[in-house]
Amino acid sequence: MSSSNPTTLEHERALAAEHSVRFIGAVDEVGRGALAGPISVGVCVIDIQAVAEFPELRDSKLLAPAARQALVQPVRDWAAGYGVGHATAKEVDELGVTAALRLAGTRAVAHCAVAPQAVLLDGSYDWLTAPEQDLFDLLADDREPVGLHTPVRTVIKGDMTCQGIAGASILAKVERDQLMIELAAEHPDFGWEVNKGYATAAHRAAIGKLGPCVYHRTSWNLTSDPDSDQGKATDTKAK
Repeated sequence: MSSSNPTTLEHERALAAEHSVRFIGAVDEVGRGALAGPISVGVCVIDIQAVAEFPELRDSKLLAPAARQALVQPVRDWAAGYGVGHATAKEVDELGVTAALRLAGTRAVAHCAVAPQAVLLDGSYDWLTAPEQDLFDLLADDREPVGLHTPVRTVIKGDMTCQGIAGASILAKVERDQLMIELAAEHPDFGWEVNKGYATAAHRAAIGKLGPCVYHRTSWNLTSDPDSDQGKATDTKAK
């Protein structure tokens, strides 16, 4: 599907039929490859029995900022439930990208007024399903529960084909962008109001000159060539 084609509810309806369920969660992330700020995950929960088509929804990266902002409330009104969750830069450093994504996704689902019974996840890799528990997990009752125990299906380029995932991507990007604008007021030298924490040349140069701040992912290579390996999924488990 090209970016000019409308999104549909085809994948959402198929997953609901496969598992004989009503409420389908659609999930997308933003900030995975950034040098600073959180990893953020958006969730839209779709009521298959009541949802109306919303073909205007697109991958948030294809929309101008004003268009994304204008769609936030319509997406919230359209969905049966929605949420955005974050994992901080410190949590990304401590856990690794995969576990941080899982943590942010779990937090996003916890915000939803309706729990999803099955989930569509943008991409080719399922980072949202709860990992198998080990002995330390079983003994540590005070740890934040991480990961879902519902069926998860990945959809490559789901934000360009699935209305639910496109809606989730809009919610996540608008909220994370606003967070980065607010953090830019605290640390104006890094240009986060423009680059949103990503690896622009100006951002890397500012880190090289000033050093990283508390919102940078200090376990990453922050100042080298932008083509260096960043955002690689890890097997570190969220505890």
